[in-house]
Amino acid sequence: MLDTIADRLVVPGYSKWGYWLREKSWTDLPSGALRGRTAVVTGAGSGIGKATALGLARLGADVVLAVRDERKGETARREIVAEVPGATVEVRHCDVSSPESVRRFAAEIDRLDVLVHNAGVLPKERTVTPDGHELTFATHVLGPLLLTDLLRPQLAASPDARVVFVSSGGMYTQRLYADDPEYRQGTYKGATAYARTKRMQVTLVPLLTERYASDGIAVHGMHPGWADTPGVAGSLPGFHRLTRAFLRTPEEGADTVVWLAAATPAPRAGRFWHDRRERPAHVLPTTAEKPGDVAAFWRYSTSAAGLR
Repeated sequence: MLDTIADRLVVPGYSKWGYWLREKSWTDLPSGALRGRTAVVTGAGSGIGKATALGLARLGADVVLAVRDERKGETARREIVAEVPGATVEVRHCDVSSPESVRRFAAEIDRLDVLVHNAGVLPKERTVTPDGHELTFATHVLGPLLLTDLLRPQLAASPDARVVFVSSGGMYTQRLYADDPEYRQGTYKGATAYARTKRMQVTLVPLLTERYASDGIAVHGMHPGWADTPGVAGSLPGFHRLTRAFLRTPEEGADTVVWLAAATPAPRAGRFWHDRRERPAHVLPTTAEKPGDVAAFWRYSTSAAGLR
């Protein structure tokens, strides 16, 4: 009950206080829980992505840092290996907003057990990729769709494949814009575009769970709460100044990602999580999907991503 109240009040649930309240009841993941497994984390050069990669490496996983900036990725790799001596951590280039880059990256992955979709952008102005798609939609929706599908054979070969979408609590403020997925209408706001596409990620989770069920691939969604990351500081400076005193560390924000990747028994697939607990996909009645919205969104997104 206290957990639910904190979650609905937002600040107590999303801040470091919510994490501290809940972690007291958690059981530590066993050492070596991911030994012998391979994980890919997109956007792993800093923030939640880097913290996720560190957490997976601590559990014994071989980790691939999929990054746009390879120099930044190499710095992250060195810092992770310094924390986890002997860890196997690789850096590979992948711009998730670019289908060409995604295809090149996927072709380099021989085996895979865990795929974490963490890469994110929050542009100030509406930006269109060279392939003609709005940047947040391309990064948060189309890229992850394509990457997951390209890596389907590798994931299907794993005895316990898991895919995790790192969404955002901000998605609770937005409905599914199936009628305008690329934000062509109205005045563009980066934070709104971010929240809209994070809502889309949550919508994808049960759809992809059904798509890959026959392959034994579990798909999960989560949000990390409010964490003090370079992305938040750079993209939302006002929010960062106001909330910095009670923001979570990146490691606290990444905890549920690592838990979803490694927990035994495996958490229920197709669900949305925060702080190791299943959460509702909607808390406001105004964000509920209208009839046909999900099907229309799925048709547009899979077509734009090039899925068969």
